Amino acid sequence: MSVVPPLSGTTKKKMSPELHFILILLLRMIIAAGFVVTASIITERSGPVIGALVATLPVSAGPSYVFLALDHDAAFIAQGAESSLPVNAATIFMCVIYVVLAQRRSLLVSCGSAVAVWIVLASLIRQFDWPLTAGLAANLIAFGICIPLLAGYRDVKMPLVTRRWYDVPMRASLVATLVAIVVSTSSWVGPRISGIIALYPVVFTSIMVILHPRIGGPPTAAVLANSAWGLLGFGVAIAVLHVAVVWFGSAIGLGLALATCIVWNLTLWGIGRRTLHKARQAP
Repeated sequence: MSVVPPLSGTTKKKMSPELHFILILLLRMIIAAGFVVTASIITERSGPVIGALVATLPVSAGPSYVFLALDHDAAFIAQGAESSLPVNAATIFMCVIYVVLAQRRSLLVSCGSAVAVWIVLASLIRQFDWPLTAGLAANLIAFGICIPLLAGYRDVKMPLVTRRWYDVPMRASLVATLVAIVVSTSSWVGPRISGIIALYPVVFTSIMVILHPRIGGPPTAAVLANSAWGLLGFGVAIAVLHVAVVWFGSAIGLGLALATCIVWNLTLWGIGRRTLHKARQAP
């Protein structure tokens, strides 16, 4: 008895694991890039204060952690957050280096020096285990030093920015590359290195690279100088993430961390508005 083979049109082909991984990775890169591009455009149009608050939202690290949570358990995310917390302290030192140098130096010197400092500090952080208390202490010391240093560079008028054709592709490629590195290497490098890579300040770097040649160093530096308090809140959100994922799981932990960032920045915005209102009413 002969068996009739199935028609070719009805034959189902399964997607290879490699192709499935690539497609999912591309989708994740596109989603993350969309967040960063939107935040960067808002930063350009809203001035240094609002721009800084938007820039310190987790528009880069957030998607990276969401995608890590899709591939790993809560313990992986909690350990990654422990490593991310001291890296947040490295980021504020990066801001100080750029802000000071950008007053008189070129983009290459200012941005290159700032990124180099971040890489050196991140490499040193990688050498040690960072329990939550140590990470919090590192942030308190770093921000206690850097916030006063940045205070004198915050009040600069933001000139009109004319966007160029390559701005959006460049920003998108920066964050997409970061997400690709974090997601594709996380199983190999482990949670500690993943947590460090996820905290690379893509938004700050793109702000430097795009705005500095166009509007000058001081106005660009003002955005980063105004970001100090928001960046401190981002550190608090990382600590919340570490604790919450252990108790409630990755989904709730990520949600609480995002809520912490939003509430913190809205509070800063409200305080700033009240301070400005009182200053205008003063004789």
